[in-house]
Amino acid sequence: MALQVYNTLARKKEEFIPLEPGKVRLYVCGVTVYDYCHIGHARSVIVFDVIYRYLMHLGYEVTYVRNFTDIDDKIIRRANQEGTDYRTIADKYIQAFYEDMDSLGVLRPTIEPLATDHIQGMIEIIEQLFKNGAAYHSGGDVFYRVDRFNGYGKLSGRELDDMMAGARVEVDENKANPLDFVLWKGSKPGEPAWESPWGPGRPGWHIECSAMGSRYLGQTMDIHGGGKDLVFPHHENEIAQSEMAFGRQFVRYWIHNGFVNINNEKMSKSLGNFFTIRDVLREVHPEALRMFVISKHYRSPVDFSDETVAEAERGLERLYTTLDAVRERASEPGANEEFSEDILKKQDSELYVKASSLSAAFNEAMQNDFNTAQAIGYIFVLQRNIQRFLDKFGRKNLKGQAAALARMSADVLLTHCNILGLLQSEPMEFLDTQRKLKLKSTGVTEDELKELIALRHKARREKDFAEADRIRKELDGKRIQLEDSPDGTTWRVSI
Repeated sequence: MALQVYNTLARKKEEFIPLEPGKVRLYVCGVTVYDYCHIGHARSVIVFDVIYRYLMHLGYEVTYVRNFTDIDDKIIRRANQEGTDYRTIADKYIQAFYEDMDSLGVLRPTIEPLATDHIQGMIEIIEQLFKNGAAYHSGGDVFYRVDRFNGYGKLSGRELDDMMAGARVEVDENKANPLDFVLWKGSKPGEPAWESPWGPGRPGWHIECSAMGSRYLGQTMDIHGGGKDLVFPHHENEIAQSEMAFGRQFVRYWIHNGFVNINNEKMSKSLGNFFTIRDVLREVHPEALRMFVISKHYRSPVDFSDETVAEAERGLERLYTTLDAVRERASEPGANEEFSEDILKKQDSELYVKASSLSAAFNEAMQNDFNTAQAIGYIFVLQRNIQRFLDKFGRKNLKGQAAALARMSADVLLTHCNILGLLQSEPMEFLDTQRKLKLKSTGVTEDELKELIALRHKARREKDFAEADRIRKELDGKRIQLEDSPDGTTWRVSI
Protein backbone atom coordinates (compact mmCIF):
# COMPACT_ATOMS: atom_id res chain seq x y z
CA MET A 1 0.00 0.00 0.00
CA ALA A 2 1.37 3.40 -1.00
CA LEU A 3 1.48 6.15 1.63
CA GLN A 4 -1.85 7.97 1.76
CA VAL A 5 -1.94 11.48 3.24
CA TYR A 6 -4.99 13.57 4.06
CA ASN A 7 -4.42 16.81 2.18
CA THR A 8 -6.30 19.74 3.72
CA LEU A 9 -6.17 21.49 0.35
CA ALA A 10 -7.92 18.61 -1.45
CA ARG A 11 -10.10 17.66 1.57
CA LYS A 12 -9.33 14.00 0.98
CA LYS A 13 -6.61 11.40 1.25
CA GLU A 14 -4.16 11.34 -1.63
CA GLU A 15 -1.23 9.15 -2.53
CA PHE A 16 1.95 10.83 -1.38
CA ILE A 17 4.27 11.42 -4.31
CA PRO A 18 7.17 13.77 -3.54
CA LEU A 19 8.47 16.22 -6.10
CA GLU A 20 11.80 14.44 -6.19
CA PRO A 21 11.88 10.64 -5.84
CA GLY A 22 13.37 9.54 -2.55
CA LYS A 23 13.41 13.04 -1.03
CA VAL A 24 10.86 14.92 1.05
CA ARG A 25 10.73 18.66 1.68
CA LEU A 26 8.86 19.16 4.98
CA TYR A 27 8.06 22.49 6.64
CA VAL A 28 6.22 22.92 9.94
CA CYS A 29 5.28 26.23 11.54
CA GLY A 30 7.20 26.69 14.76
CA VAL A 31 6.40 28.61 17.91
CA THR A 32 6.45 32.31 18.72
CA VAL A 33 8.99 32.46 21.52
CA TYR A 34 7.52 34.73 24.17
CA ASP A 35 6.42 32.16 26.79
CA TYR A 36 6.68 28.51 27.79
CA CYS A 37 5.11 25.96 25.45
CA HIS A 38 1.72 24.49 26.34
CA ILE A 39 0.37 21.01 25.64
CA GLY A 40 -1.18 22.18 22.37
CA HIS A 41 2.36 22.91 21.18
CA ALA A 42 3.42 19.49 22.47
CA ARG A 43 0.80 17.77 20.35
CA SER A 44 1.78 19.52 17.14
CA VAL A 45 5.51 19.01 17.63
CA ILE A 46 5.10 15.33 18.57
CA VAL A 47 2.73 14.66 15.64
CA PHE A 48 5.20 16.00 13.11
CA ASP A 49 8.11 14.33 14.89
CA VAL A 50 6.37 10.99 14.29
CA ILE A 51 5.70 11.89 10.65
CA TYR A 52 9.37 12.86 10.26
CA ARG A 53 10.49 9.59 11.88
CA TYR A 54 8.17 7.50 9.74
CA LEU A 55 9.19 9.13 6.47
CA MET A 56 12.82 8.37 7.35
CA HIS A 57 11.80 4.81 8.27
CA LEU A 58 10.41 4.49 4.73
CA GLY A 59 13.83 5.43 3.41
CA TYR A 60 13.20 9.02 2.39
CA GLU A 61 15.88 11.66 2.69
CA VAL A 62 13.90 14.27 4.61
CA THR A 63 14.80 17.93 4.84
CA TYR A 64 12.72 19.08 7.79
CA VAL A 65 12.43 22.82 8.49
CA ARG A 66 10.72 24.17 11.61
CA ASN A 67 11.10 27.88 12.31
CA PHE A 68 11.11 30.14 15.34
CA THR A 69 9.15 33.39 15.21
CA ASP A 70 11.54 35.54 17.22
CA ILE A 71 10.04 38.99 16.55
CA ASP A 72 6.38 39.70 17.22
CA ASP A 73 4.05 42.01 19.17
CA LYS A 74 3.87 39.47 22.01
CA ILE A 75 7.64 39.21 22.26
CA ILE A 76 8.01 42.99 22.31
CA ARG A 77 5.29 43.27 24.95
CA ARG A 78 6.99 40.65 27.15
CA ALA A 79 10.34 42.41 26.76
CA ASN A 80 8.80 45.71 27.86
CA GLN A 81 7.16 44.03 30.85
CA GLU A 82 10.47 42.53 31.95
CA GLY A 83 12.53 45.62 31.19
CA THR A 84 14.74 43.90 28.63
CA ASP A 85 15.07 43.53 24.85
CA TYR A 86 13.32 41.23 22.37
CA ARG A 87 16.46 39.16 21.77
CA THR A 88 16.82 38.25 25.44
CA ILE A 89 13.19 37.13 25.57
CA ALA A 90 13.46 35.12 22.35
CA ASP A 91 16.67 33.40 23.40
CA LYS A 92 15.24 32.53 26.82
CA TYR A 93 12.17 30.83 25.41
CA ILE A 94 14.02 29.14 22.55
CA GLN A 95 16.17 27.46 25.20
CA ALA A 96 13.04 26.55 27.18
CA PHE A 97 11.50 25.11 24.01
CA TYR A 98 14.49 22.83 23.49
CA GLU A 99 14.40 21.69 27.11
CA ASP A 100 10.72 20.77 26.80
CA MET A 101 10.99 19.04 23.44
CA ASP A 102 14.17 17.17 24.28
CA SER A 103 12.40 15.77 27.34
CA LEU A 104 9.59 14.56 25.06
CA GLY A 105 12.04 12.71 22.84
CA VAL A 106 11.51 15.03 19.86
CA LEU A 107 14.19 14.86 17.18
CA ARG A 108 15.79 18.10 16.07
CA PRO A 109 14.72 19.14 12.54
CA THR A 110 17.28 19.50 9.78
CA ILE A 111 17.08 23.30 9.92
CA GLU A 112 15.59 25.61 12.56
CA PRO A 113 15.70 29.12 11.13
CA LEU A 114 15.03 32.33 13.04
CA ALA A 115 12.71 34.84 11.41
CA THR A 116 15.09 37.70 12.16
CA ASP A 117 17.84 35.99 10.15
CA HIS A 118 15.68 36.09 7.01
CA ILE A 119 14.47 39.69 6.84
CA GLN A 120 16.12 40.28 3.47
CA GLY A 121 14.36 37.27 1.96
CA MET A 122 11.02 38.62 3.19
CA ILE A 123 11.75 42.03 1.69
CA GLU A 124 12.55 40.42 -1.67
CA ILE A 125 9.22 38.57 -1.72
CA ILE A 126 7.34 41.75 -0.83
CA GLU A 127 9.16 43.62 -3.63
CA GLN A 128 8.03 40.92 -6.05
CA LEU A 129 4.45 41.31 -4.80
CA PHE A 130 4.67 45.04 -5.55
CA LYS A 131 5.81 44.22 -9.10
CA ASN A 132 2.85 41.84 -9.47
CA GLY A 133 0.37 44.45 -8.23
CA ALA A 134 -0.49 42.49 -5.07
CA ALA A 135 1.04 44.80 -2.46
CA TYR A 136 0.57 48.44 -1.49
CA HIS A 137 2.08 50.90 0.98
CA SER A 138 -0.33 52.73 3.26
CA GLY A 139 0.06 54.57 6.55
CA GLY A 140 3.61 53.35 7.05
CA ASP A 141 2.68 49.66 6.60
CA VAL A 142 2.69 47.36 3.57
CA PHE A 143 -0.41 45.26 2.86
CA TYR A 144 -1.30 42.35 0.58
CA ARG A 145 -4.23 42.86 -1.80
CA VAL A 146 -6.34 39.76 -1.15
CA ASP A 147 -8.66 40.41 -4.10
CA ARG A 148 -5.71 40.13 -6.54
CA PHE A 149 -5.34 36.42 -5.81
CA ASN A 150 -8.04 34.30 -7.43
CA GLY A 151 -7.46 31.31 -5.21
CA TYR A 152 -7.86 33.06 -1.86
CA GLY A 153 -9.84 30.78 0.46
CA LYS A 154 -9.02 27.51 -1.32
CA LEU A 155 -7.29 25.97 1.71
CA SER A 156 -9.93 26.86 4.28
CA GLY A 157 -12.87 26.40 1.89
CA ARG A 158 -14.00 30.00 2.29
CA GLU A 159 -15.35 32.12 -0.53
CA LEU A 160 -13.91 35.62 -0.84
CA ASP A 161 -17.35 37.18 -1.43
CA ASP A 162 -18.73 35.48 1.71
CA MET A 163 -15.74 36.66 3.73
CA MET A 164 -16.27 40.20 2.46
CA ALA A 165 -19.97 40.11 3.31
CA GLY A 166 -19.25 38.84 6.81
CA ALA A 167 -16.28 41.10 7.51
CA ARG A 168 -16.59 43.38 10.51
CA VAL A 169 -15.79 47.05 10.23
CA GLU A 170 -12.01 47.12 10.19
CA VAL A 171 -10.29 49.35 12.69
CA ASP A 172 -7.24 49.81 10.44
CA GLU A 173 -8.30 52.55 8.03
CA ASN A 174 -5.05 52.12 6.10
CA LYS A 175 -6.35 48.93 4.49
CA ALA A 176 -7.99 49.13 1.07
CA ASN A 177 -9.95 45.99 1.96
CA PRO A 178 -10.78 44.70 5.46
CA LEU A 179 -9.42 41.26 4.48
CA ASP A 180 -6.03 42.57 3.35
CA PHE A 181 -3.19 41.53 5.64
CA VAL A 182 0.06 43.15 6.65
CA LEU A 183 3.34 42.22 5.01
CA TRP A 184 5.53 44.85 6.65
CA LYS A 185 4.89 46.92 9.76
CA GLY A 186 6.31 50.41 10.02
CA SER A 187 8.34 50.89 13.18
CA LYS A 188 6.99 52.54 16.30
CA PRO A 189 9.12 54.40 18.84
CA GLY A 190 11.18 52.05 20.98
CA GLU A 191 10.50 48.96 18.84
CA PRO A 192 13.20 46.93 17.10
CA ALA A 193 13.32 47.73 13.38
CA TRP A 194 15.07 46.77 10.16
CA GLU A 195 15.65 48.94 7.11
CA SER A 196 13.46 48.35 4.07
CA PRO A 197 12.42 50.16 0.85
CA TRP A 198 9.33 51.33 2.80
CA GLY A 199 11.20 52.67 5.77
CA PRO A 200 12.32 51.05 9.02
CA GLY A 201 10.02 48.34 10.38
CA ARG A 202 9.59 44.62 10.84
CA PRO A 203 7.86 41.82 8.96
CA GLY A 204 4.28 40.70 9.39
CA TRP A 205 3.80 37.17 10.69
CA HIS A 206 2.58 35.49 7.50
CA ILE A 207 5.50 36.50 5.29
CA GLU A 208 8.02 34.76 7.56
CA CYS A 209 7.20 31.19 6.59
CA SER A 210 7.07 31.97 2.86
CA ALA A 211 10.59 33.36 3.05
CA MET A 212 12.08 30.65 5.26
CA GLY A 213 10.29 27.79 3.53
CA SER A 214 11.33 28.87 0.03
CA ARG A 215 14.88 29.61 1.20
CA TYR A 216 15.53 26.04 2.36
CA LEU A 217 13.00 23.91 0.47
CA GLY A 218 12.46 25.77 -2.79
CA GLN A 219 9.41 27.60 -4.08
CA THR A 220 7.35 24.38 -4.00
CA MET A 221 7.59 22.07 -1.01
CA ASP A 222 6.13 18.62 -0.49
CA ILE A 223 4.51 18.98 2.94
CA HIS A 224 3.60 21.99 5.06
CA GLY A 225 2.18 21.30 8.49
CA GLY A 226 0.81 22.86 11.64
CA GLY A 227 -2.22 22.92 13.90
CA LYS A 228 -5.74 23.33 12.54
CA ASP A 229 -5.84 26.81 14.04
CA LEU A 230 -3.30 27.88 11.41
CA VAL A 231 -5.42 26.96 8.38
CA PHE A 232 -7.01 30.41 8.36
CA PRO A 233 -5.68 32.98 8.12
CA HIS A 234 -1.99 32.04 8.45
CA HIS A 235 -1.67 29.23 5.93
CA GLU A 236 -4.27 30.76 3.63
CA ASN A 237 -2.18 33.92 3.54
CA GLU A 238 1.03 31.98 3.00
CA ILE A 239 -0.48 30.44 -0.11
CA ALA A 240 -1.73 33.78 -1.43
CA GLN A 241 1.54 35.66 -1.04
CA SER A 242 3.80 32.77 -2.10
CA GLU A 243 1.91 31.73 -5.21
CA MET A 244 1.46 35.34 -6.29
CA ALA A 245 5.18 35.99 -5.83
CA PHE A 246 6.57 32.71 -7.19
CA GLY A 247 3.98 31.96 -9.88
CA ARG A 248 3.74 28.30 -8.91
CA GLN A 249 2.11 25.95 -6.40
CA PHE A 250 3.55 26.61 -2.95
CA VAL A 251 2.71 23.35 -1.16
CA ARG A 252 1.62 19.96 -2.52
CA TYR A 253 0.27 18.43 0.71
CA TRP A 254 -1.08 20.42 3.66
CA ILE A 255 -1.24 18.46 6.94
CA HIS A 256 -2.96 19.82 10.05
CA ASN A 257 -3.27 18.26 13.50
CA GLY A 258 -6.36 18.52 15.70
CA PHE A 259 -6.83 20.48 18.90
CA VAL A 260 -6.21 19.52 22.53
CA ASN A 261 -9.20 19.94 24.84
CA ILE A 262 -9.04 19.90 28.63
CA ASN A 263 -11.75 17.78 30.24
CA ASN A 264 -13.84 18.25 27.07
CA GLU A 265 -13.40 22.03 27.07
CA LYS A 266 -11.19 24.16 24.86
CA MET A 267 -7.92 25.01 26.58
CA SER A 268 -7.95 28.67 27.60
CA LYS A 269 -6.17 30.84 30.16
CA SER A 270 -9.49 32.56 30.89
CA LEU A 271 -11.05 29.22 31.84
CA GLY A 272 -8.15 28.37 34.12
CA ASN A 273 -7.43 25.10 32.28
CA PHE A 274 -4.24 26.18 30.55
CA PHE A 275 -1.27 23.85 31.09
CA THR A 276 2.30 24.33 29.99
CA ILE A 277 4.39 21.29 29.18
CA ARG A 278 6.38 22.03 32.33
CA ASP A 279 3.20 22.02 34.42
CA VAL A 280 2.29 18.58 33.12
CA LEU A 281 5.75 17.04 33.41
CA ARG A 282 5.86 17.74 37.13
CA GLU A 283 3.45 14.82 37.53
CA VAL A 284 3.54 12.94 34.22
CA HIS A 285 6.49 11.14 32.67
CA PRO A 286 7.46 12.81 29.35
CA GLU A 287 7.07 9.57 27.44
CA ALA A 288 3.59 9.08 28.88
CA LEU A 289 2.63 12.49 27.48
CA ARG A 290 4.02 11.40 24.14
CA MET A 291 2.01 8.17 24.32
CA PHE A 292 -1.12 10.20 25.15
CA VAL A 293 -0.62 12.37 22.05
CA ILE A 294 -0.09 9.58 19.54
CA SER A 295 -2.75 7.26 20.97
CA LYS A 296 -5.27 9.21 18.88
CA HIS A 297 -5.20 9.90 15.15
CA TYR A 298 -3.44 13.20 14.58
CA ARG A 299 -6.42 14.86 12.87
CA SER A 300 -8.83 14.05 15.70
CA PRO A 301 -9.27 16.26 18.75
CA VAL A 302 -7.80 14.78 21.96
CA ASP A 303 -9.15 15.27 25.45
CA PHE A 304 -6.51 15.83 28.10
CA SER A 305 -7.77 14.65 31.49
CA ASP A 306 -6.52 12.69 34.47
CA GLU A 307 -8.09 9.52 33.10
CA THR A 308 -6.84 9.83 29.50
CA VAL A 309 -3.31 10.52 30.69
CA ALA A 310 -3.54 7.67 33.22
CA GLU A 311 -4.61 5.35 30.41
CA ALA A 312 -1.51 6.33 28.42
CA GLU A 313 0.66 5.79 31.51
CA ARG A 314 -0.79 2.32 32.10
CA GLY A 315 -0.18 1.32 28.50
CA LEU A 316 3.39 2.52 28.54
CA GLU A 317 4.04 0.71 31.83
CA ARG A 318 2.78 -2.53 30.29
CA LEU A 319 5.18 -2.17 27.38
CA TYR A 320 8.16 -1.45 29.60
CA THR A 321 7.25 -4.15 32.12
CA THR A 322 7.03 -6.80 29.41
CA LEU A 323 10.28 -5.67 27.82
CA ASP A 324 12.00 -5.74 31.21
CA ALA A 325 10.66 -9.22 31.94
CA VAL A 326 12.04 -10.57 28.67
CA ARG A 327 15.46 -9.05 29.34
CA GLU A 328 15.44 -10.43 32.87
CA ARG A 329 14.16 -13.93 32.16
CA ALA A 330 15.29 -14.68 28.61
CA SER A 331 18.94 -13.67 28.93
CA GLU A 332 21.22 -16.60 29.59
CA PRO A 333 24.54 -18.17 28.55
CA GLY A 334 24.20 -19.25 24.94
CA ALA A 335 21.43 -16.72 24.38
CA ASN A 336 22.74 -16.01 20.89
CA GLU A 337 22.03 -19.56 19.78
CA GLU A 338 19.97 -19.45 16.58
CA PHE A 339 16.83 -21.49 15.95
CA SER A 340 14.93 -22.02 12.71
CA GLU A 341 11.60 -20.35 12.06
CA ASP A 342 9.84 -23.72 12.27
CA ILE A 343 11.27 -24.41 15.72
CA LEU A 344 10.27 -20.96 17.00
CA LYS A 345 6.81 -21.30 15.51
CA LYS A 346 6.31 -24.67 17.19
CA GLN A 347 7.25 -23.12 20.52
CA ASP A 348 4.20 -20.81 20.35
CA SER A 349 2.61 -20.37 16.94
CA GLU A 350 0.33 -17.49 17.97
CA LEU A 351 3.18 -15.40 19.39
CA TYR A 352 5.42 -16.20 16.43
CA VAL A 353 2.76 -15.14 13.94
CA LYS A 354 1.97 -11.91 15.81
CA ALA A 355 5.65 -10.98 16.00
CA SER A 356 6.32 -11.89 12.37
CA SER A 357 3.31 -10.00 11.06
CA LEU A 358 3.65 -6.83 13.15
CA SER A 359 5.73 -5.00 10.57
CA ALA A 360 3.14 -5.45 7.81
CA ALA A 361 0.23 -4.48 10.08
CA PHE A 362 2.11 -1.52 11.55
CA ASN A 363 3.07 -0.18 8.13
CA GLU A 364 -0.45 -0.63 6.79
CA ALA A 365 -1.75 1.55 9.62
CA MET A 366 0.93 4.20 9.20
CA GLN A 367 0.56 4.23 5.41
CA ASN A 368 -3.08 5.14 5.99
CA ASP A 369 -2.48 8.79 6.84
CA PHE A 370 -0.08 8.10 9.71
CA ASN A 371 -2.66 6.26 11.81
CA THR A 372 -0.63 5.96 15.01
CA ALA A 373 -3.68 4.93 17.03
CA GLN A 374 -4.12 1.79 14.95
CA ALA A 375 -0.37 1.13 14.83
CA ILE A 376 -0.17 1.29 18.63
CA GLY A 377 -3.12 -1.09 18.82
CA TYR A 378 -1.11 -3.69 16.89
CA ILE A 379 1.86 -3.11 19.18
CA PHE A 380 -0.27 -3.87 22.24
CA VAL A 381 -1.58 -7.06 20.63
CA LEU A 382 2.02 -8.26 20.40
CA GLN A 383 2.78 -7.09 23.95
CA ARG A 384 -0.16 -9.10 25.31
CA ASN A 385 0.98 -12.19 23.45
CA ILE A 386 4.54 -11.84 24.78
CA GLN A 387 3.23 -11.44 28.33
CA ARG A 388 0.92 -14.44 27.92
CA PHE A 389 3.88 -16.49 26.72
CA LEU A 390 6.01 -15.43 29.70
CA ASP A 391 3.18 -16.20 32.12
CA LYS A 392 3.05 -19.79 30.89
CA PHE A 393 6.42 -20.34 32.57
CA GLY A 394 5.48 -18.78 35.88
CA ARG A 395 8.54 -17.15 37.44
CA LYS A 396 11.03 -19.47 35.73
CA ASN A 397 13.75 -18.17 33.46
CA LEU A 398 13.30 -19.12 29.81
CA LYS A 399 15.83 -21.28 28.02
CA GLY A 400 16.62 -22.44 24.53
CA GLN A 401 14.01 -21.84 21.87
CA ALA A 402 11.57 -20.36 24.38
CA ALA A 403 14.08 -17.67 25.30
CA ALA A 404 14.90 -17.09 21.63
CA LEU A 405 11.24 -16.60 20.73
CA ALA A 406 10.73 -14.17 23.61
CA ARG A 407 13.79 -12.15 22.62
CA MET A 408 12.83 -12.09 18.94
CA SER A 409 9.32 -10.91 19.79
CA ALA A 410 10.61 -8.25 22.19
CA ASP A 411 13.05 -6.98 19.55
CA VAL A 412 10.18 -6.58 17.09
CA LEU A 413 8.15 -4.75 19.72
CA LEU A 414 11.02 -2.41 20.55
CA THR A 415 11.85 -1.66 16.92
CA HIS A 416 8.32 -0.53 16.07
CA CYS A 417 7.92 1.45 19.28
CA ASN A 418 11.15 3.27 18.46
CA ILE A 419 9.73 4.35 15.10
CA LEU A 420 7.09 6.24 17.09
CA GLY A 421 9.65 7.58 19.56
CA LEU A 422 8.49 5.23 22.34
CA LEU A 423 10.53 2.98 24.64
CA GLN A 424 13.51 5.32 24.47
CA SER A 425 14.56 4.66 28.09
CA GLU A 426 15.91 1.58 29.84
CA PRO A 427 12.91 -0.27 31.34
CA MET A 428 13.98 -0.06 34.97
CA GLU A 429 14.92 3.61 34.58
CA PHE A 430 11.47 4.42 33.19
CA LEU A 431 9.57 2.30 35.72
CA ASP A 432 11.48 3.78 38.64
CA THR A 433 10.96 7.36 37.45
CA GLN A 434 7.30 6.71 36.75
CA ARG A 435 6.81 5.14 40.18
CA LYS A 436 8.38 8.14 41.91
CA LEU A 437 6.28 10.61 39.91
CA LYS A 438 3.13 8.80 40.97
CA LEU A 439 4.30 8.66 44.58
CA LYS A 440 4.72 12.45 44.48
CA SER A 441 1.04 12.79 43.57
CA THR A 442 0.03 10.98 46.80
CA GLY A 443 1.71 13.53 49.06
CA VAL A 444 3.92 10.85 50.63
CA THR A 445 7.69 11.27 50.27
CA GLU A 446 9.95 8.33 49.53
CA ASP A 447 11.62 8.67 52.96
CA GLU A 448 8.21 8.65 54.70
CA LEU A 449 7.21 5.56 52.74
CA LYS A 450 10.42 3.73 53.65
CA GLU A 451 9.82 4.56 57.31
CA LEU A 452 6.24 3.23 57.19
CA ILE A 453 7.38 0.04 55.49
CA ALA A 454 10.06 -0.40 58.17
CA LEU A 455 7.50 0.14 60.93
CA ARG A 456 5.22 -2.43 59.32
CA HIS A 457 8.09 -4.96 59.17
CA LYS A 458 8.78 -4.32 62.85
CA ALA A 459 5.11 -4.80 63.72
CA ARG A 460 5.01 -8.08 61.83
CA ARG A 461 8.17 -9.35 63.50
CA GLU A 462 6.59 -8.55 66.87
CA LYS A 463 3.35 -10.22 65.72
CA ASP A 464 1.46 -6.94 66.05
CA PHE A 465 -0.64 -7.75 63.00
CA ALA A 466 -3.25 -5.12 63.81
CA GLU A 467 -0.62 -2.37 63.52
CA ALA A 468 0.84 -3.91 60.36
CA ASP A 469 -2.65 -4.05 58.87
CA ARG A 470 -3.32 -0.45 59.89
CA ILE A 471 -0.21 0.76 58.04
CA ARG A 472 -1.17 -1.18 54.94
CA LYS A 473 -4.68 0.29 54.99
CA GLU A 474 -3.31 3.79 55.55
CA LEU A 475 -1.15 3.42 52.44
CA ASP A 476 -4.00 1.83 50.48
CA GLY A 477 -6.02 4.95 51.20
CA LYS A 478 -3.30 6.97 49.50
CA ARG A 479 -3.24 4.61 46.48
CA ILE A 480 0.06 3.04 47.60
CA GLN A 481 -0.09 -0.73 47.41
CA LEU A 482 2.46 -2.95 49.13
CA GLU A 483 3.53 -6.28 47.66
CA ASP A 484 5.32 -8.79 49.89
CA SER A 485 7.64 -11.47 48.50
CA PRO A 486 10.50 -13.61 49.79
CA ASP A 487 12.85 -10.89 48.57
CA GLY A 488 11.16 -8.16 50.62
CA THR A 489 8.38 -5.61 50.25
CA THR A 490 7.92 -3.51 47.14
CA TRP A 491 5.38 -0.82 46.46
CA ARG A 492 3.47 0.70 43.58
CA VAL A 493 0.99 3.53 43.19
CA SER A 494 -2.33 2.79 41.53
CA ILE A 495 -3.53 5.36 39.00
